[in-house]
Amino acid sequence: MNKLLPRIIVHNSISLDSSLTGFEVNMELHYKIANDFKPEAHLIGSNTIRTGLELYEGEIPEEEINDFEKQKRNTNLPYWIIIDTKGTLKDMLHMCRRFEFCKDLIILISDDTPEEYKSYLEKRNYDYCIVGENHIDLNKALTYLYDKYNIKTILTDTGRILGNILINKDLVSEISLLVHPIIVGNNSYNMFGEVLNKMKLRLIKTEILKEEYMWLIYKIDDKNEI
Repeated sequence: MNKLLPRIIVHNSISLDSSLTGFEVNMELHYKIANDFKPEAHLIGSNTIRTGLELYEGEIPEEEINDFEKQKRNTNLPYWIIIDTKGTLKDMLHMCRRFEFCKDLIILISDDTPEEYKSYLEKRNYDYCIVGENHIDLNKALTYLYDKYNIKTILTDTGRILGNILINKDLVSEISLLVHPIIVGNNSYNMFGEVLNKMKLRLIKTEILKEEYMWLIYKIDDKNEI
């Protein structure tokens, strides 16, 4: 693994049978653990952002003047790094910028991203980076984030697709799991269902939380060949 790339932590809440869905997540514990890692950035896919906004916000309010400028916030807050090559979050990003625990947004796009979306980002002073032709070149993106923003730790907790892609590309340093006391069974959605190869892991932390939940951290063996 390239030593000059940020350390990436995949953090998820799962059932005892490794499902990401089909049960109620203890959000308080989930985000307490996420914050304990003190990441400089959170890596999020556009679908996760869109789904969350539609679920919790309903109709998106119109932009205001302040939404066009970077907000002055505590420099210790993490960036939100959002992958959005198709520009699906146009007219929605201001809701992310308004989130008080986000320093600001960095949008990762590609050569094929619509020019209209690039113009939208520029007019609103969003930092963005073109890293790839059709899809995001994650190695190039991570190098850029490390060099320009001095981002050394990135956490992603947005589900299976992005997490599995990062694992398959050998970009993940640690996997953090908040295991819930429930078995989902036949309807389980396996967190690792798209990991391509067998992997060696080393357990570096175990902690029982609230007498029911188990927090596990595994370090990925550097000798894995993926």
